[in-house]
Amino acid sequence: MSVTITDVPQTKTQIQQILESAGAEPQHRLGQNFMIDQNLVKCVADAGEIRPLDRVIEIGPGTGTLTSELLSRGAAVLAVEIDRKLAATLRETFAAHDTFRLIEGDALDGKHRLNADLLSFLQTAKQESLATKLVANLPYNIASPLVIELLIAGVSMLAFTVQKEVGDRLRAGPGHDAYGPLSVMAQLLGKVEVLRTLPPQAFWPRPTIDSALVRITRDDRLHGQAADVGAFVHAVFSYRRKTLRKALSEAGYEADELLTRTGFDGKSRPEEFSPGDFLTMFQSCRKSTA
Repeated sequence: MSVTITDVPQTKTQIQQILESAGAEPQHRLGQNFMIDQNLVKCVADAGEIRPLDRVIEIGPGTGTLTSELLSRGAAVLAVEIDRKLAATLRETFAAHDTFRLIEGDALDGKHRLNADLLSFLQTAKQESLATKLVANLPYNIASPLVIELLIAGVSMLAFTVQKEVGDRLRAGPGHDAYGPLSVMAQLLGKVEVLRTLPPQAFWPRPTIDSALVRITRDDRLHGQAADVGAFVHAVFSYRRKTLRKALSEAGYEADELLTRTGFDGKSRPEEFSPGDFLTMFQSCRKSTA
């Protein structure tokens, strides 16, 4: 029997009933934690600033609670669900909604490559000059690489929940313990905001740590060079405790030439330089031929 949109689970008990009916249970390996606070579900949708006919990607829709909220606001939703039992439930639940589409599979095809169907969807939207958004309670185990790949692919806004420590890394500035390659790349591709902290009791099963609601508005300063810039940033940060001069040399770059061109202090550590500084370094760097 088809399930109507008003029957979508919202409470912990309803979610448990849906999972039992589907013969499913929370999969820790898939990073599944279901949001059971409907007020926070609305907050996530609010963060996405949904307007009628917006094209919205939802990764890890689970039992469809947020999906329902997005559809009720007029969004056209492309959901990506790896759990085949939950995918079957989603198909039945939203069968009557012609603005709902489902991709069954992993959102990532490898560590730094989007699912082929998802990438095709984004490429088509770009060709048609249609903006896309991500609004999702992201599975914790794929959040970091997924966020960067979606920004590179051209998603205009991302509003999502994630582990608080990942949220801290996304927005961290130079000199902060959480500052690293993820911070640099995210901030070179967009404006990062951490909107609020979500307590463990907002989810079931209850995680052991706080979560964060993050919004990233795309502002791409890399212009097609993201892969090369990312490789440079990761290489230099591999030696974050060394001086910049030593880090560049160890990573295989002409340190003296780069420092002369940029005027940066070679005695400072990589973690002291801003995302913009790293972009300047990349644009000024030349690989050593030694």
